[in-house]
This record gives sequence, structure tokens and C-alpha cells, in this order.
Amino acid sequence: MSEIAVAKGKYLKISAQKSQLIVNLIKGKDAGEALTILKFSRRKKAAGMVMDILRSAIANAQVKFPNIDVDNLYIAKTHVGQAPYLKRFRPAPRGRAMKILKHYAHISLYLGERKGK
Repeated sequence: MSEIAVAKGKYLKISAQKSQLIVNLIKGKDAGEALTILKFSRRKKAAGMVMDILRSAIANAQVKFPNIDVDNLYIAKTHVGQAPYLKRFRPAPRGRAMKILKHYAHISLYLGERKGK
């Protein structure tokens, strides 16, 4: 059960918590089925980012192994991590400042190949 291809998205402008919800939907699914799930997901921004990473992973598998059957690919492993915050300040009453933290995420998708199909 080794990984065939890897694709990573780094410093994506979305929180890791929102990304993790989408990634959990497609973990262990076939690549084609995962693309369909992402296409019709209600969380459009996160699903769009994960869909781009999944397409990149499929393309990486085709480049690495030209004879591979794309229908046998599945999402073997996923990882969503928190990237560094972008810190901003907003003026507040009485000369104070309020912190604004803009969240970013790192998303990794690992594809494997099913032999039984």
C-alpha cells in the first residue's frame, strides 16, 4: 500500500479546520468518485482548492507511470496542516488595537493504486 503519487498545496488561503472537513469526505475513495464529490460539495472554496490538488496528484501519477490506469487510483492518505497566520491589526476604541488572524493551510494528498479492479 505504497503511495503512487503525491500533490501538496501550501499556504492556501483557507483555515485548516474547513479544509479538513472536505478532505475527510474523500479519504479512501476512488479518484474519479472523489472529483465528483468535490464538484457537488456545498463548501465551494475548500472543495475547489482540494479539487485542484487532486487533479495535480492524478497528473503526477500519469507522468511518473505513463501506463497507469487512472480508474484504479484512490486517495490512500491525506494530511491537512495549519500554515503560519497572517497577522493584521484593526483600530479599536481608546487607542487600542484588535488582532486579526488570517488563517492559511497546507494540504497533502497521496494516491495509491488498487490492484483488484
